[in-house]
Amino acid sequence: MASTYLTRTPSSSGNRKTFTFSFWINRKGVGSSTFIYNQYNASDNDNNSALYIDGGDSLVFWDYTSPDYNMNLTTNRKFRDPSGWYHIVASVDTTQATASDRVKIYVNGVQETSFSGETYPSQNRDLFVNENKAQQIGVFRFVSTNLNFFNGLMSHVHFIDGTAYDASAFGEYDANGVWKIILEPSVTYGTNGYFILKNGNSVTDQSGNSNNFTVAGGTLTNTEDSPSNVFCTMNALSKGSDISMSNGNTTVSNGGTNNSILGTLAPGNGKYYWEAKCTSASTFANVGVTLASIDGSNHSAVNAGRVVYENSGNILREGLPGQGNTSTGITFTTNDIIGVAFDTENGTLTFYKNGTLVNTTTDSDLLFSNNEYIPCSGLNSGGFSYNFGNGYFGTTAVASAGTNASGNGIFEYDVPTGYTALSTTGLNL
Repeated sequence: MASTYLTRTPSSSGNRKTFTFSFWINRKGVGSSTFIYNQYNASDNDNNSALYIDGGDSLVFWDYTSPDYNMNLTTNRKFRDPSGWYHIVASVDTTQATASDRVKIYVNGVQETSFSGETYPSQNRDLFVNENKAQQIGVFRFVSTNLNFFNGLMSHVHFIDGTAYDASAFGEYDANGVWKIILEPSVTYGTNGYFILKNGNSVTDQSGNSNNFTVAGGTLTNTEDSPSNVFCTMNALSKGSDISMSNGNTTVSNGGTNNSILGTLAPGNGKYYWEAKCTSASTFANVGVTLASIDGSNHSAVNAGRVVYENSGNILREGLPGQGNTSTGITFTTNDIIGVAFDTENGTLTFYKNGTLVNTTTDSDLLFSNNEYIPCSGLNSGGFSYNFGNGYFGTTAVASAGTNASGNGIFEYDVPTGYTALSTTGLNL
């Protein structure tokens, strides 16, 4: 959501003792605060509540009325996965006799029980949550200033007024033991309850209450990525120190030193396609694949196991037995779109420029049965915006979607026959 946030002010206060939040989030940054929910008093900061991931990557849920915290929980567990979705449920019932029963936090169906900070509300305490004050999704607001925005994706946001549900109301385990979303939960929302971000980028309340939100800042962008189909992005945990990231970790850029970055998903045994739009060309700008065992923060190590298409027109085949670098004579520059088709069943890697074939490398080293490769970029200065199937380059939608026989992902150009997007659905086709 970056600098985008949603807001709504209830016309009256609801049940401030008993309520439930349920969020599905896919965070993209690590090591910095990212706010999921905040309710505040516009005239001062004496009343405030928030649910967020802090700079140490712990989950925090607080409720504050000056001069003290009514509730303040900080998990020992860290949340640093920049690829997978987290399902977070905060269930509150201050009428409970046992303090630890008054606030329960669940992540992907499992209750959090280990906290570095643990303050529970007193019995029957009215919290600031569900006051008739401004509610915000995706930002923390101090009086009149927005301070910390949510960095990532968000889906299926529920608020329940008057009932404390556990995580099983909103998710369930599949046959493989994976926590999955319940698309139509059977819950009672209560007067101030709402259900937003259900389909696409809708801020229209789907609970039947008409408690609609508005986009108060930025632009809310739809994405194919969802809790049931996670798409590859570039990896904040496997990159050179000078590489910066934005747009849900699909846009990468560098300031002028040799650095590399890897993707979050490695192709399985199959055929996969993705695109990268050059946002600024420079020496050594390239896209392709490298060994999944390589550390993206170490540029020289990436060189030892990669096959990439460089803006100079060179295909760099480094680390493949019997394969050397070669020049195609086909350079690329700003706004050119590079297509990558990786067939791990037959050991072929094909590059396209603006939909036209540039080069195909065939090597047994590229077979999934022999090695595991992962998407990568090398940068000196300049950058790329990746489209792994979300249908966007940065915040710009593809101009005219190409054909895609697999039905998984939206791309600028026609997807080669038999290929699919690099996503959890694509990996299981």
